[in-house]
Amino acid sequence: MSRTVYLNGEYLPEDEAKVSIFDRGFLMADAVYEVTSVLGGKLIDFAGHQQRLERSLNELDIQKPDAFDDLLEIHRELVRVNGIEDGLVYLQVTRGSPGDRDFVFPDPATVKPTVVLFTQSMPGLATRPEARDGIKIISIEDQRWARRDIKTVQLLYPSMGKMMAKKAGVHDAWMVQDGAVTEGTSNNAYIIRGNTIITRALSQDILHGITRAAVLRFAQEAQMLIEERDFTIEEAIGADEAFVTSASAFVMPVIEIDGSVIGDGVPGGRALRLREIYLEESLKAAV
Repeated sequence: MSRTVYLNGEYLPEDEAKVSIFDRGFLMADAVYEVTSVLGGKLIDFAGHQQRLERSLNELDIQKPDAFDDLLEIHRELVRVNGIEDGLVYLQVTRGSPGDRDFVFPDPATVKPTVVLFTQSMPGLATRPEARDGIKIISIEDQRWARRDIKTVQLLYPSMGKMMAKKAGVHDAWMVQDGAVTEGTSNNAYIIRGNTIITRALSQDILHGITRAAVLRFAQEAQMLIEERDFTIEEAIGADEAFVTSASAFVMPVIEIDGSVIGDGVPGGRALRLREIYLEESLKAAV
């Protein structure tokens, strides 16, 4: 059955949705995106994702699309018509199609942004076996561009990192810059020592994760301490626990890095509890 997608104000069957070959998202990766999780037919952390989208657009000087204020309604409609119980809604905004290729930005008065949304059904999103068993990762050099705080569609190197992990027979990779972990290929990275969560501070080096912000807030409410600072792979291997966060993984325990077991080699109690708290609180606030 064909999905219904949203393109520039229209709800269309996916095989009827067309974007120009001159769209700057295609030619220049001149676009930003967001992914919002759906649990029980409701959107998780939608307001945070919309706020970050607005920031990304502003950072790249992309005009806010006319549909911006209607995004919640559009998300809900796509969830409804596609019968999504658990899954994701993907949103992409490009600078649009000027009708030809040019490095210079087109005039926003005449070239409007392209807006695309589609859903992905993922039954059991919150009960994946990896959350119970933990994931294994490798470390790789961080070779991305310098503005990782902007959620652009420039995902080639993270995709290559995912493939490096796959070839190594593990789930994912943590990227390392100047000896310190920046983040995972599609998630923020953390270690736990005692009652303290350690994670890299917000800067242009990492994505300002919506799930990250919520999890750290819940951790503080649970009387855990937070240290926002750099940490190395060696420190991570010697930690009591490790985990990642993202919109689709929520809180995911990490049990092995570069072949070295973390802690007892099973998901740690604090990471698992944070996952429980995040899901419980997020579902209460879901829209």
